[in-house]
Amino acid sequence: MMTELPLEQVRTLLAVVDEGTFDAAAVALHVTPSAVSQRVKALEQRTGRVLLQRTKPVRPTESGAVLVRFARQLARLERDARGELGMSGAGEPTRVSVAVNADSLATWFLGALTRVPGLCYELHREDEDHTAALLREGLVMAAVTSSPDPVPGCSVRALGRMRYLPVAAPEFARRHLNGPLPQVLPEAPVVVFDRKDDFQDGFVRRLGRGAASPLRHHVPTSEGFADAVAAGLGWGMVPEFQAGPLLRAGRLALLDPQEWSDVTLHWQQWKLDSPALAALADAVSATAARALRQ
Repeated sequence: MMTELPLEQVRTLLAVVDEGTFDAAAVALHVTPSAVSQRVKALEQRTGRVLLQRTKPVRPTESGAVLVRFARQLARLERDARGELGMSGAGEPTRVSVAVNADSLATWFLGALTRVPGLCYELHREDEDHTAALLREGLVMAAVTSSPDPVPGCSVRALGRMRYLPVAAPEFARRHLNGPLPQVLPEAPVVVFDRKDDFQDGFVRRLGRGAASPLRHHVPTSEGFADAVAAGLGWGMVPEFQAGPLLRAGRLALLDPQEWSDVTLHWQQWKLDSPALAALADAVSATAARALRQ
């Protein structure tokens, strides 16, 4: 039984996923498209699994994602070893890919990155409920996520709680929210991040109603979201980092001082003996300890 995973084939699979097509991977690897196809087919035969969805761009199957993650981890270990041996080239920075939710990125997370100079960051912005999927697919090495359940091959540590406040512009509140909140909020226009954003609906359900209003404004940036609420487009759940200055300036009004929603964030990363990942994890934990509710 063939149990080895030839590194050339694994690296070729990774190149196809990263480049998006067999032809582009061939250019990156300086081989022919036929050679790329043969290597991938040989790896699929060896594993007995279909590893790629032949779409445009190519995407890994669930089995393929396992090998893509392995290939990235292997590349990370190789770069670290070369660095410790003094073999890294001057123009070859240490790259770290991280998935992070938009609100963390807009408020506290960048401060952690500045604590670890010399790294080259590749950030993937995704909702905190979905960042773990990027880890599972092998697209990133670490992630800020709401999931406390570690992705296979990853470690996890709690970072703290990010608080969200139900707010609206004062004039909007007078016009749309004049009455008991459980009655008027489900009918009022609402701002949401994107079509995956269930946060406002969840808050309305907590008040005993089904969902927020169908009159929804989609604003897919953290800063734009807070600005849209302050401009009076609708009400929304805004991180207290951003809501605080707007509340003090009178541009936002708190809908109910007794109501808020907390999201517990976690840091997940590959279980690798990587100095770069270890330094980043320590910096993220230290920054979160000061910025988030503990």
